[in-house]
Amino acid sequence: MTDLIRMTAREIVQQLKAREISPLDLIDAALARIKAVDGAINALPILCEERARAAAEVIMADSTTARAHPGWLAGLPIAVKDLSDVKGVRTTFGSPIFADNISAQTDITVELLEQRGAVVLAKSNTPEFGAGANTFNEVFGKTRNPWNTKLSCAGSSGGSAAALAAGEVWLATGTDLGGSLRTPASFCSVVGLRPSPGRVARSATNPFDTLSVAGPMARDVGDLALFLDAMVGVHPGDPLAWDAPGTSFQRAAMSKTLPKRIAFTPNLGFLPVDPEIAERCRRAAHRLSEAGVIVEEASPDLSDALEIFQTLRAASFAARYKPLYDTRRAALKPEVVWNIEQGLKLSAVEIGRAEMARGTLYKRVARFFTDYDLLLCPAASVGPFDVDIRWVDEIAGTKLDTYVDWIAITFAITLAACPALSLPCGYTADGRPVGLQMVAPNGGEAALIAAAAAAEEIYGLARLLPIDPNPPPTVIHGARFS
Repeated sequence: MTDLIRMTAREIVQQLKAREISPLDLIDAALARIKAVDGAINALPILCEERARAAAEVIMADSTTARAHPGWLAGLPIAVKDLSDVKGVRTTFGSPIFADNISAQTDITVELLEQRGAVVLAKSNTPEFGAGANTFNEVFGKTRNPWNTKLSCAGSSGGSAAALAAGEVWLATGTDLGGSLRTPASFCSVVGLRPSPGRVARSATNPFDTLSVAGPMARDVGDLALFLDAMVGVHPGDPLAWDAPGTSFQRAAMSKTLPKRIAFTPNLGFLPVDPEIAERCRRAAHRLSEAGVIVEEASPDLSDALEIFQTLRAASFAARYKPLYDTRRAALKPEVVWNIEQGLKLSAVEIGRAEMARGTLYKRVARFFTDYDLLLCPAASVGPFDVDIRWVDEIAGTKLDTYVDWIAITFAITLAACPALSLPCGYTADGRPVGLQMVAPNGGEAALIAAAAAAEEIYGLARLLPIDPNPPPTVIHGARFS
């Protein structure tokens, strides 16, 4: 069972296809690992074992399912973020208001994954409604970082990231509005991809929203590519969803191809970033020059991103959660109440102006990518912090105004509608993981994955996972990796 947990998702799927192992073997292995380690990290508070075993039996008995699909997972157990509905399974959205909610239907992303051989075994912890980049809530409590259980795993896909790092599952879903895939991936030294809007079909209250997306998380780039292949494709419930590409993302990962010209910026030109994080990412970026890549320090102009994002996010919160604000305000966490109230103060002119400014920002970034193939920067402006801190209010001596300002280095990229991937690139001097954010032009997931796979091979960190949860002080082999 231990050997199964330590294998890649790709290796597992090959053995499943060859019938050398069964989905039931994997469910047993994952449940044993969850029992052994989840008490230390609290990543997967909801299990659906009976449903998983029933799904596994169906896959094992059905020889006509679309096994030729490039993303066929053949019965591999996965974790699904607790913001996504899974029919018949408890889905709380991290909120005490929905603590006993049982989903009546399945989210589109999960529906497609199940059609392609995924077996949902668990729901991963998330902050209330995914609000805030530290994973805690009043239903299940705090999720802790496996590299040091006194530290935050970030959020909002923190449960997924922590579960992957600790070897509880091989693949896990995430969602990303302002950095919810990329920040926890950085904090937990796993890989998380925010795809271009439309790349992955998903359920949404507003199906025309392009700020929030669903995407894959994995322990390495090859597994992430497999998972993305299993996710992509059109669905009638999502009017923005793209068809699957003609060439699989796994093939892109196997090519391990670096582009010709890359831009690196430690701070997108205007943001406070912890100096050690900035330097670690700079070193990682410039290591690619040793492989023949031209690496230059440059950034598109994203200086108006804070105002644009805060306006659009607040408007979305007000539109979506005002009914709960009117009837259950006392049950909402303070940050959610604040965000709703900020939205209620906005005028139509202010919202419209922010939408127009976002369009201009997108055009500036598109022009930037006529000169550069990729943009690299930190995936988080700080390293993992004390799990008891709700949000970071100061970076490198700069005071921050709101509970989301500290993730501006990711939400600025959100506004540009670009695919962005967080790749482990090293550790701080005291052993905290650091992720490099790799950004490609809209629709450029294949080139992004090919470059990330090449960089991953250069950095050599994927081999360190999975890990057993570490109580402080953390001892990490290779912590001084450079």
